[in-house]
Amino acid sequence: MNMKFLKDYRDGEIARGIIRKINEISRRPAKLMEVCGTHTVAIFRHGIREVLPRNISLISGPGCPVCVTPNRHIDEAVEICRRPGVILTTFGDMMKVPGSSSSLAAEKAAGADIRIVYSTMDAVDIARDNPDKETVFFGIGFETTSPTVAAAILRAEQEGIGNFSVVGAQKLIPQAIRALLQSNEIGINGFILPGHVSSLIGTKPYRFIAEEFSIPAVVIGFEPVDILQGIYMLVKQIEEGTARVEIQYNRGVPPEGNPHAMNLLFKVFEPADAIWRGVGTIPGTGLTIRPEYSRFDAVRKFGVCIQEDRDLPGCRCGEVLRGVITPLQCGHFGRTCIPENPVGPCMVSVEGTCAAYYKFGKGASGDEA
Repeated sequence: MNMKFLKDYRDGEIARGIIRKINEISRRPAKLMEVCGTHTVAIFRHGIREVLPRNISLISGPGCPVCVTPNRHIDEAVEICRRPGVILTTFGDMMKVPGSSSSLAAEKAAGADIRIVYSTMDAVDIARDNPDKETVFFGIGFETTSPTVAAAILRAEQEGIGNFSVVGAQKLIPQAIRALLQSNEIGINGFILPGHVSSLIGTKPYRFIAEEFSIPAVVIGFEPVDILQGIYMLVKQIEEGTARVEIQYNRGVPPEGNPHAMNLLFKVFEPADAIWRGVGTIPGTGLTIRPEYSRFDAVRKFGVCIQEDRDLPGCRCGEVLRGVITPLQCGHFGRTCIPENPVGPCMVSVEGTCAAYYKFGKGASGDEA
């Protein structure tokens, strides 16, 4: 299929042709998990679920960095922002995420100096412009954004900005997929792999999915034709009884990824065990600041020690993130948990599964929108 322009990836005739092909070859039941929150939103926005054969199920996974951030890191940021002379900076989607006892939005309302930034470099600029205060960046994200945090730390070092530090909650995707497969809770038959993350890491880190678990995986773009074409590629593998890691999103993802960005990331960070909300501790999926840059570690700098990670009572976000349940099976959804008053992070982020269900799939009462 030769498509040169973005409009081609939104072409209704092309989409209908791919849907026909999927229907022609699809015979076996197939549970396909999209790992990326952007895919979840795109699938809802374009009504992808509704046009697929009934034997194909799309399941949302742990691809929202806000959603998988455990309360521990939010509690660390809350404790730090309460310290005198601290400016806490973060991205806007972290403001309303509830921690164990508070949120950054609540702390800002109570008088804490919390500022929304649009890049990690904005936080470095704030630190330079306010030398009499400590500027802390609360950073979350996967491989896509983590190199920018590393770049900010290197810039602060180069410019001698000593009042800048980071509460790091970055995570690595591939081994989280391994953990899902090892748990075998839902019997996944194929993976819709994330386009943004894959543009950084390439396809090599995913090979274990096919080689060890014999499950097909395809790196897919975010336009409707991208998603349908990628699903066709997955279904074709399933029907043939083969398992490979393929790239549908070849206009955005080279097989080797972006080695320069990954080298930058691992110059500042090193892999560590990490807590994923709803999954638990997954070895090697977190990033910790290397000892030579430890002065930029805000948790260490401020001596913060959160004793335990406390879950939110009644919130089933963790089960949603593992694909065990849909948001509709949570008693809070659309009732006590809505975007304006979220009980858990899956309703906060625009990439959260609960937020996507609420906006595109179900109304506030839980009825069909």
